[in-house]
Amino acid sequence: MSDYPTPVVHLSSVSKTYGQGDTQVLALDKVDVSFEAGRFTAIMGPSGSGKSTMLHVLAALDTPTSGHVVVDGTNLSRLGDDELTKLRRDRIGFVFQAFNLVPTLDAEANITLPLRLAGRAPDPAWFDEVVKALDLRPRLRHLPSQLSGGQQQRVAVARALVSRPAVIVADEPTGNLDSASSAEVLQLLRTAVDDLGQSVIMVTHDQKAALVADRVLVVRDGRIVSDLRHPSAEILAESAR
Repeated sequence: MSDYPTPVVHLSSVSKTYGQGDTQVLALDKVDVSFEAGRFTAIMGPSGSGKSTMLHVLAALDTPTSGHVVVDGTNLSRLGDDELTKLRRDRIGFVFQAFNLVPTLDAEANITLPLRLAGRAPDPAWFDEVVKALDLRPRLRHLPSQLSGGQQQRVAVARALVSRPAVIVADEPTGNLDSASSAEVLQLLRTAVDDLGQSVIMVTHDQKAALVADRVLVVRDGRIVSDLRHPSAEILAESAR
């Protein structure tokens, strides 16, 4: 039984296969897991373990071959394509390795772009709170080319936060950053959970990055082999072998 019983995302007997016959690959193997609201969860595993597939399935970017995914109380298998698009836009915030910022828009316009595309105005008070928490006020009029890698990822995190999503998913968010910028981005995700009440699910290959999380799931061969709460570096290293 979970220490934190409120799930924002739940996977029930989720499997995912690619290919057919001799070339078939089982990427996820009957995974059952809940992700608690208001917590920072890291998913770790070697290349080919299924960790990225798990993230894509729980973020409605891919569909499971079998089983069910529930996000913020909604069973994704019951949604059509348009409804899935709306759920991804409104209830899930995305942070990827590539910052995906529009080069001709300043930081503020990049942050609010998804809302404007949806025909919605940002909540001014929440926008100000996000900008303050991520220390972006001095950078709002800067173009992406005028920002460092860490600052660009900060804008991407703000963009993910500003729509008040149910969950933020981060796929190797420090993969393209130096060590100082990586530490900055991890602290931003930690701030999003601790100060802004968000839920974060992050895939990473970096054990140091995973230690920032409240919980670490270690994935191997499409299955969760370890579920660790606030592990030490030694315990995580042992579990990740």
